[in-house]
Amino acid sequence: MSIVPFDALACPLDGTALYREAAAWQCASGHNFDVARQGYVHLLPVQNKRSKDPGDSKAMVAARRRFLEAGFYQPIADAVCRATLDGVPAGTTPGCLDAGSGEGYYLRQLALAAGDAHTLAVLGLDISKWAVLAAARQDPRPSWVVGSNANLPVLPASLDRILCLFGFPVYPEFARVLRPGGKLLQVDAGQDHLRELREIIYPEVRAESAKITQAPEGFRRAGTEDVRFSLHLAGAEPIADLLAMTPHLYRASSEGRARAAALETLSVTVDVCLQTFERCS
Repeated sequence: MSIVPFDALACPLDGTALYREAAAWQCASGHNFDVARQGYVHLLPVQNKRSKDPGDSKAMVAARRRFLEAGFYQPIADAVCRATLDGVPAGTTPGCLDAGSGEGYYLRQLALAAGDAHTLAVLGLDISKWAVLAAARQDPRPSWVVGSNANLPVLPASLDRILCLFGFPVYPEFARVLRPGGKLLQVDAGQDHLRELREIIYPEVRAESAKITQAPEGFRRAGTEDVRFSLHLAGAEPIADLLAMTPHLYRASSEGRARAAALETLSVTVDVCLQTFERCS
């Protein structure tokens, strides 16, 4: 598998093309963005931040890395890789964005799954500088960017695939940067996802699903796959890591978090939906 950087980046201030000059990206208007020594670039303007340090904390990124690298979500990664590579012609170099890439686990899995049949131009983007830093340290081949899905620093119609896994989709932006026929691969929680954990940390569990019933504007539905399996966690650390990498860490009360922290084993249901949407012409 050949991974090359995705270079059709856009200035987050005026939307014009960025060009790499030595250790910085620049646009024709003179805006300059330095490349960190770890290889990533910060393309999230201060005025677009909602907090001083947005996104996952350093501790949350570390927890997600430990949990995912242990292989607990491998069936999800396998399904995403199959759907992403489906229909990619041999001999092409499709552009692929992971919008909310975290510490890069799913992009690394994609590189492993593709073998020698494809070359991918890969961009990993996350609003958390800690996540992007961890990703760049593990694999320097993709382009790594600190940025926001609400204002993707990507040129129009320059991508063939977008991954949005347990993330925050911004469909108008996704439609803008995808080529006609390009695909959005979206993973969302089903109504039973981590139900057993939720029953421990919440006084009442609501039966709800994040699945999308209608294709977003500008897209048509191209496929739906439910991924469901049981997971057994032995030891306090993987249980704590699972809680730390989900929004439940902040939504649960202190009493709920304490109940989870007291567990030594936990069996949970993983229930997610992988939906594929194709960009209309």
